[in-house]
Amino acid sequence: MNRLWRSRRVLWLAVLLAFAMIAAACGDSDDSADETTAAPETTAAPETTAAPETTAAPETTAAPTTTAADPGKQYGGEVVVADDQEPPTLNWAVPGGDNFIVSIVGESYWAGVQQINGFTLELDPELVTELPTVGNGGVVINDDGTMTVNYQIRDEAVWSDGTPISGDDLQFTLDIIMDPDLPIDKTTYEDIVATEVGDKTFSYTLSQPSALYELIFSAIFPKHAIEGTDFTTDWNETMWPSAGPFVFDTWQKGEFIKVVRNENYWKTDPETGDQLPYLDSVVFRFIPETESIITAFKGREVDVIQPPPATETIEALQALEPEGAIVEVLSGPVWEHLNFQFGPGRLERNENSANENLNYRKGVAHTIDKDLIVDEILAGQVEPLDSFLEPVTPSISTGAWAQYDYNPETAMEYFETAKSELGVDELFTVFSTTSNNDARVKLSELFVNMFADVGVTYENQLEDSQLFFGETLDNGLWDLGEWAWVGSPGFSGAISLYDLFDPEAPPPDGGNYYRWGTEDSVVIDDNTARFAEIRDLLNQSVDPDELIPLMQEGEQILADQVVIFPLYARLVTAAVWGDEVGGFKHNPTQQGHTWNMEDWYRLDL
Repeated sequence: MNRLWRSRRVLWLAVLLAFAMIAAACGDSDDSADETTAAPETTAAPETTAAPETTAAPETTAAPTTTAADPGKQYGGEVVVADDQEPPTLNWAVPGGDNFIVSIVGESYWAGVQQINGFTLELDPELVTELPTVGNGGVVINDDGTMTVNYQIRDEAVWSDGTPISGDDLQFTLDIIMDPDLPIDKTTYEDIVATEVGDKTFSYTLSQPSALYELIFSAIFPKHAIEGTDFTTDWNETMWPSAGPFVFDTWQKGEFIKVVRNENYWKTDPETGDQLPYLDSVVFRFIPETESIITAFKGREVDVIQPPPATETIEALQALEPEGAIVEVLSGPVWEHLNFQFGPGRLERNENSANENLNYRKGVAHTIDKDLIVDEILAGQVEPLDSFLEPVTPSISTGAWAQYDYNPETAMEYFETAKSELGVDELFTVFSTTSNNDARVKLSELFVNMFADVGVTYENQLEDSQLFFGETLDNGLWDLGEWAWVGSPGFSGAISLYDLFDPEAPPPDGGNYYRWGTEDSVVIDDNTARFAEIRDLLNQSVDPDELIPLMQEGEQILADQVVIFPLYARLVTAAVWGDEVGGFKHNPTQQGHTWNMEDWYRLDL
């Protein structure tokens, strides 16, 4: 399940709307983002058969013009993107449509209300003139407690067959999403109680205010083309009219998918005013083995790759930089963290668990050498985290965990205080995580010396990921644990972080697997009560002036109480032959590395 977190259109906007965070699971290596979704259940994409490495890329079509848009941007040519998976379908709204590669290919022809900008990592308007907010009047809190959201669709936005994109398309999209026979997460959409449709406008009213409105309608359907067809079968191997820079051309199963220029694409280059895209075509070539992808890239058989971010792979690609390769290594939205179990299940793992004691937890925080962890696991390619907001909304973060430096002497002072308060002579820590994830195994090994240095008796009890992310996680059967969450952008993504620690929402109905402040928790105090209040307030407002102070206060409580301890964000990497392809910018979010395909151009024409 190594790439579902990067799906733009379904999982980050459907499943992530339910939780906006995904528990990391099922991985056998840190080289992959190994997440399972909370709902609906997903499975790994089926293995694909790659084209033989000697298979030539499809022929390119002739450029419509040889006139250069500017000295560096010329029309024409083709870019080949390699991936290790092949789509099971092209339709994001049917089973299999939540796969990473579906969205990566889909970036060529999908469009919606918003997208994540790879430069700023903020939400940008796509089909609409501006993203609606309270400040610009696009979001209105009504006297009856409902909330109305208004979209103004761009006048120039049309489908590839020339049909204007309209409010009817958004209403039709809503109707499809709400079809009870389709496996689409309906969170937020199901709260829509009324709509108003215009030629270039669409408004909907939610039963109550919610910041989750930010992320819905991220891909829409053309009513004029889909209405009257069999939606679940007719659009699996071909695609409806495009709203993006390219249109579907060919799918040679087991080898490649080819898309070609959308002659009616409505976007223009903001620098030059020229119509986009620049390329004639893009080919998505399927090569199932990472080593073969790297070999094809080294041989310049492919132009763009986003391989699993193993440090050895990154270093091999960086060695090509003198030859013209550009390698972007970025922190992604998957963040690893240590955490404490506060429910009764911790005692089944460690009968001497001291998690109820704040000084013990602070001692653990000063025991952990995050710099060493990053150096050993990620070859120093990323900075440790001091905030759980950093991977999601860094502008809000206050670095709340920076107060815990690596300091064995300070750790021992806290531990001595903890022993006195608990009336014990010795402290015991049992660490559990997944045994089939190389990075986590390495982490457990690093902990052995760290805890030995501060005089705490330490034991590793690692488990297969199926067990850890099943019975262990569900029932709180760990003492000190470690896994990852996946974040999404905007206030909606940040707010969903706080849902994970809601004292009023233990599993199975909620996501507070830590059981901090829950009815069966060993810690119930003023901090857990205040955090519950903050969580409720966050889910009742869409005003940034109200949301930001609440988020910062909530994060400070989690840090001061050492409920969790953020470690690092996983790497994401992409490589392009920069001497042949211009305009590429890696996007480390769920948007994916093909997010701005319309801006790519060949430098070697």
